[in-house]
Amino acid sequence: MTAPRAATFPGLIDLAAKGLGGAVLATNDDFFASKDNLIEPAVPVFIAGKYTERGKWMDGWESRRKRGPGHDWAILRLGAAGVVRGLEIDTAHFLGNHPPFASVEGVAAPPDATTEQLQAMRWTEILEQVPLQPGTQNMFTVSHAEQWPEAFTHLRLNIYPDGGVARLRAYGVVRPDWDKHHHDDTAREHLREGEVDLVSVHHGGLALACSDSFFGPMNNLIQPGRSENMGGGWETRRRRGPGFDWIVVRLGARGTIGLVELDTNYFKGNFPDTAMVEGIDAPDARLTELVDPSAAWSEVLPQTALVAHERQFFREQLAGGGPYTHVRLNIYPDGGVSRMRIFGRAERDA
Repeated sequence: MTAPRAATFPGLIDLAAKGLGGAVLATNDDFFASKDNLIEPAVPVFIAGKYTERGKWMDGWESRRKRGPGHDWAILRLGAAGVVRGLEIDTAHFLGNHPPFASVEGVAAPPDATTEQLQAMRWTEILEQVPLQPGTQNMFTVSHAEQWPEAFTHLRLNIYPDGGVARLRAYGVVRPDWDKHHHDDTAREHLREGEVDLVSVHHGGLALACSDSFFGPMNNLIQPGRSENMGGGWETRRRRGPGFDWIVVRLGARGTIGLVELDTNYFKGNFPDTAMVEGIDAPDARLTELVDPSAAWSEVLPQTALVAHERQFFREQLAGGGPYTHVRLNIYPDGGVSRMRIFGRAERDA
């Protein structure tokens, strides 16, 4: 097993991620390879000798060779509305068939907007036409992101004139949507009136730092839904010395904590033996202050045994409820946790 690719824009969320609810809605042409591959979470692969009825199988979106004027495009609905600050246009394995140029546009639209309605809207160019390199994670900073008053809900990737793109990642800052909940029936059975997930990505939660994320990136921990496999959580490498692993998460809003959920879904021989949750009320703290050993963290959930491949809910065991602006999950000594939910009441105006 190889380690996942390192985060290309640390501290930002991939707003187009499939796991967040992103979807590729339409394209004018995906003759050779499906548009849906653009937001697949896995690193693109190449399989020599694999062909379809239409040609070489490719892990990405690929249009046919254009013989007339114009260019090809694909429209994506973001999983979370937000301000885009970085773009990755990955042309992995597209060598003699990558687009020489690309651009990206954004628009704010209703979630149920049709392709025809989207096409008729006024789009904002957030990445002007730029050259692409073949077989490369082409990275671009969106330098004027703060000038746009609205968070975007959809993106349009334009390629000139045609070709193949393996993946599109749109890294940015989520616009919190407190009306959007992803609680399933199991979670709702444990919730009390007014409690929301304070660390949900859709509510603006963000993983800031961790001791290690070799096998699974930090923000997997606060994605919606349950992980579909072991690769969908936060997992550290095997610790060979003293100590423990930890992750610091900023709440979407300052709030009090009433319920903690820790889910080790698919972590069976590599789940942490025990875990602890701590909180701190430090709205203006810098990251270096939060990870400093002298930081004034308070115990929320005492060190508690975890169970393999299981969701655990903790309410009566909580030692303190806050209010807090950040939480820290400590796992002993190492391992993987697929999801953490911090349910409570948010001070949304704070």
